[in-house]
Amino acid sequence: MDEEPQETENQEEVDELELLKQQVKEEQEKYLRSLADMENSRKRMQKEKHDVTRFAVENVIGEFLSPLDNFENAMSFIHQASEETQNWAKGFEMILTQFKDILSTHKVTSYSSEGQPFDPHLHEVLEIEETEKHEDGTIIQEFIKGYKCGDRVLRPARVKVAKALAKEEEKDQEEENEGEK
Repeated sequence: MDEEPQETENQEEVDELELLKQQVKEEQEKYLRSLADMENSRKRMQKEKHDVTRFAVENVIGEFLSPLDNFENAMSFIHQASEETQNWAKGFEMILTQFKDILSTHKVTSYSSEGQPFDPHLHEVLEIEETEKHEDGTIIQEFIKGYKCGDRVLRPARVKVAKALAKEEEKDQEEENEGEK
């Protein structure tokens, strides 16, 4: 008879021990999940901070692109100026080079579009010209150059795009449609 209560007591202790082990295991898992969540939050916050800073820098640089273009355009007419003005222009050329170096430091590069196929992610069409001289969709003139920062476009190039001449049948049909109106 004494054995039965002792066995029951032992079984209860074993059950209690198993229950405690299970609780410890669950608490460890919760702890590890919490650590992982904190680490993920920290990484996400770092990435968001980096992205906000990058976008802010890119926006400021983007605002300087138009004045920089105007500066470059003005410098392209220097060869027509007097010798004294050309001497002054050498100093301005050095300043322009410094601006370009700053852009390069921030991985901002201009890209050439003339002769390239039109890409709506890189180009903004200002004009379309029907022509046989160029292939349909080819950029025939770049009015304002585009800039990229890595893979991100800061400012699309503003361009004129070639369009194939309309076929005679299409022209006749268009004329008929206009005549009916």
